[in-house]
This record gives sequence, structure tokens and C-alpha cells, in this order.
Amino acid sequence: MNIEKICVYCASSNKIAPIYGEVAYELGRLLANEGITLVTGAGSLGLMCKVQDGTLENGGKAIGVIPQFMVEQDWHHKGLSELHITKDMHERKQMMASLSDAVIALPGGCGTIEELSEIITWKQLGLYLNPIVILNINGYYDHFIAQLERALEEHFMGEMHRNIWSVASTPAEALDIIRNTPRWNESVRKYAAL
Repeated sequence: MNIEKICVYCASSNKIAPIYGEVAYELGRLLANEGITLVTGAGSLGLMCKVQDGTLENGGKAIGVIPQFMVEQDWHHKGLSELHITKDMHERKQMMASLSDAVIALPGGCGTIEELSEIITWKQLGLYLNPIVILNINGYYDHFIAQLERALEEHFMGEMHRNIWSVASTPAEALDIIRNTPRWNESVRKYAAL
């Protein structure tokens, strides 16, 4: 499938191990090198800043989407290719998804985990049909992935839903998975209820 824009969910914390920032920057660099536009939350801190800088400093394009209240706090990255300001967090997430041909989740806190959970739910319901990759750096998402597996085992999700997400351990692997994952079929809507 043709991938032009990838949405990246990730942390805005600066108090994390350097490895996470290095991987985020590398992901941005790879996106730039492959001519893929980054879509992200436009924050000026943490992994959000690193992935944007990795893209922009290597000649790529980065689109940021951020709610008005965060702009008022001056939390937004000032060097983005495009900045979209939304009225709230809900509109922000909707716009980020609608702009993207795929999603990659880097490590993050409650906000990132919530975004990842929501996009998985949207795909389960046939509302989002594109690839979703969990970039599991340092085993960060091991417990989250185990929880998804338990949901499958205990039939809170159907076996076919196992194909909603993929897991990668490097940015290059994440992009390779995206290139080789077909779009989800809208007919899954009839299977959403178990």
C-alpha cells in the first residue's frame, strides 16, 4: 500500500532514558529519508520533539496537531512544516488519524497508551483501516501487549483481532511492517460484536 503520512504517538516527557530519544530521532530520520511525512502531536518536549527534529533536520516534512489550550501554554514545536490547532484533545486525535496512512506508537505515558488503545478500538470497529505498529523499545510495551493477548485468550476480543496491531523492535522494522501490511477490510464491522 502507498504510505505518504505516518502518525507517531509518543511521550512528551524529558525525564526518560536516552535510548528512547535516540530511537525517536532515528524514526524521524528514516521517515525523512523515505519521503514519508510525519504526523504528530506537535509538542516541543520529549520523544515528540525528538521524532519531529529527526524528520525536519533530515529534510523531511512534519505536520503537528495540537489543541488550543496547549498552544496557550506555549507547548508546541516552533519549526514544523504545518501546524493544525484544534479545539480539544478529541478533535486532535481524530485529525491525526484522518491525516495518516499508518500509526506507530513509541513509548509514552497515559496519553500515548490512551491514543494507542483508541486507534486499536477504531480499527476493531472498522473506523480506521490502516496499519498500527507498536514500537516496543526496551520491552516497554511488554505488559501492554500481554494484556492484549489476555483479552484475546479470554475472548474479550476475537481471534481475527490479533491482526489489528503488529509489534516491532526497531524503527526500520516498524516501517517494513507498515509497507507489508494490507489495509483492514471494512467488513470487519460485522464481526465487532463477539
